[in-house]
Amino acid sequence: MASRPKYKGPKTNTATSLDALFRPRSIAVVGASKRVNQIGHQIVRNLVEGNFTGPVYPVNPKASVVHSTHCFNKVSAIPGKVDLAVIVVPASHVLQAARDCGKKGVGGIVVITAGFSEVGGQGQALQDELVAICDKYGMRMIGPNCMGILNTANDFSMNASFADTQPIRGSAAFLSQSGALGAAILSDSRSLGLGLSQFASVGNRADVSPADLLEYWGEDEDTTEILLYLEAFGEPERFMPIARRVSRKKPILVVKSGRTARGAKAAISHTGSLAGSEAAVDSLLYQCGVLRVDSMKELFAMASAVQTGKLPNGRRLAIVTNAGGPGILATDAIVSKGLAMADLGAKTTAKLHKLLPPEASVHNPVDLIASADAKRFDDVLKVVRADPGVDMVLAIFVAPIMIDAESVARVFAKHGKASKKPFLTCLPGKDQNDQAIRVLHEAGVPNYRFPEEAAAVLTGLRKLKKLRERPNEKAPKFRVQKRKARDLVEGALAEGRELLNGTELFGLMKAYGIAVVPSSLVSTREEALKKAKKLGFPLVAKAEIPELSHKSDSGGVILGIRDREDLLDALDTLEQRFAKTYPKMEFLLQSMRSEGVETFFGAASDPVFGKMLAFGLGGIHVEILKDVVFRVHPLTPADASEMVNGIRSVMMLEGARGKPPVNKAELEDLLLRLSQMLTDVPEIAELDLNPFLAGYDGQGSCVLDMRVGIKGC
Repeated sequence: MASRPKYKGPKTNTATSLDALFRPRSIAVVGASKRVNQIGHQIVRNLVEGNFTGPVYPVNPKASVVHSTHCFNKVSAIPGKVDLAVIVVPASHVLQAARDCGKKGVGGIVVITAGFSEVGGQGQALQDELVAICDKYGMRMIGPNCMGILNTANDFSMNASFADTQPIRGSAAFLSQSGALGAAILSDSRSLGLGLSQFASVGNRADVSPADLLEYWGEDEDTTEILLYLEAFGEPERFMPIARRVSRKKPILVVKSGRTARGAKAAISHTGSLAGSEAAVDSLLYQCGVLRVDSMKELFAMASAVQTGKLPNGRRLAIVTNAGGPGILATDAIVSKGLAMADLGAKTTAKLHKLLPPEASVHNPVDLIASADAKRFDDVLKVVRADPGVDMVLAIFVAPIMIDAESVARVFAKHGKASKKPFLTCLPGKDQNDQAIRVLHEAGVPNYRFPEEAAAVLTGLRKLKKLRERPNEKAPKFRVQKRKARDLVEGALAEGRELLNGTELFGLMKAYGIAVVPSSLVSTREEALKKAKKLGFPLVAKAEIPELSHKSDSGGVILGIRDREDLLDALDTLEQRFAKTYPKMEFLLQSMRSEGVETFFGAASDPVFGKMLAFGLGGIHVEILKDVVFRVHPLTPADASEMVNGIRSVMMLEGARGKPPVNKAELEDLLLRLSQMLTDVPEIAELDLNPFLAGYDGQGSCVLDMRVGIKGC
């Protein structure tokens, strides 16, 4: 494989400048130590013993030699050019060390030292100054507060970390925000046979971010998959477009910690109270084509399978086993996770009948019984793999005393390499299968201790395949009255209001072509009777109070108004309930519509990820059922379709219990219009259309109630 061109000096703040970090021609270790138990000594040792291809320059004014390597008293004393400097001096000396590196013309620095933004206060100030120094001299920086970086490329070797373990050379690039976890990652990757191309512990992400590394690894020819352990998103607005682009050519797997952390601040709207940071994370990663997994264990399990480069074209799995119990466990796990057991074709079962003893099962799962040796597995796997109705294969072997596990593993390795379909193995019982498992690791064939683990990985591979197949499209542009919408919002903000009133709400919806149920805003009984005649009975009367959320729960909605007397009674009731608190209250009269399905459209602002859109069942059900799908703004047509079809109660939209279907295309169209509205009018902080009556086909859809919160940008 061709490799990236070597770094040739300081560059602009782009991903290509990371060559200074990952492909340096020379490295200085500032803070190198003679003491074996010090980080500064470990880094020098890792570089020298890890066969770094260029010169290593230890820097320590109090030492002449470190790890049998000549030591310099300062960076400027180094006679040759220095591309990369690893800094391990105390925090109070880091800034001067960085300045010295900048003056020397160093292209990149890795700051191992802690004591910066993670401690707050003065630490943050130190970090800000450190970043300013890097900007001044055009240096890229990993850290501070990290454990270092590695590169295991075929033509290059660099371990600029203080890890005890050198990883196996491979094709997975790994980013960890945690230094301590990073060390464990390197150790576990080696024991699991997962080869790494590059590794970065990014610490505080003061300069180089996950988005930078995604961009860099997306172009790195030694990297075929990207693994991320993230604790926080620093710049989602950069991460999203880069991840969208990279995930189309290389799988990206993420563990994002903090699932139980505080969500977004509760807001005035339904959307704000339902949405939270986790909903935003899940939505963003999904929209980017990134597969999120729940744990490091699952990440490693998935990475081994993804590294084979094989993704399933469908959801049908065939299981070949020599033990009934594991086969049943695997079947249960597969079905429960939404995959399907393949129906083996008649030609396949006929061939299996000839190959297997009568007591064996020729149906899926194919049970070869305990006497099955390597040859029987070999013969059967050839037949099963060739079946056009099989998208994935899981081979399970429980080692009996009379069968050599290693010989079976070699058969599995042969088929795993030859198969164009995902081919996973399961060898329960680690101790008795150590050598057999080693054979599979060396062959690059994924192996798992338990059938349930393998089932989870196969499910993940199917998800990853579907993510790769998502259409790459742009949102349509609607002809709207943008200027009118902006004037309405800017006028409300000028008056110091954070909520749009009734007139403004109707104007905003009209500007974006969103139908609202025929309505009239009235202040007096006389006006109400006049408008009621025009609207026609039956009617709905609402207390028009923008500050009043959950109107129906608060008694602010009266339905089924049949005539003049009902109308006057309804207005009296609303006035009695709210006039003392809201003396300037108005009333909203609306035509009563009931033929359709009540749905919910919303938008809210996440403190990290920005605007989010929501769709689900509406009315009182939105908070009770919480059957809501979120996506990060802006939306594509694929996003809109997935939102409408992604609610658990989608059958309600498709026609249930004899009801006709609603026009789902109208709902998708509305989501895209709302997304454009949020782009055109960023001052909209929150929005609820609840309920939005999704009319049955041919009957039209419309907003029944709405609420919009605004905030100056």
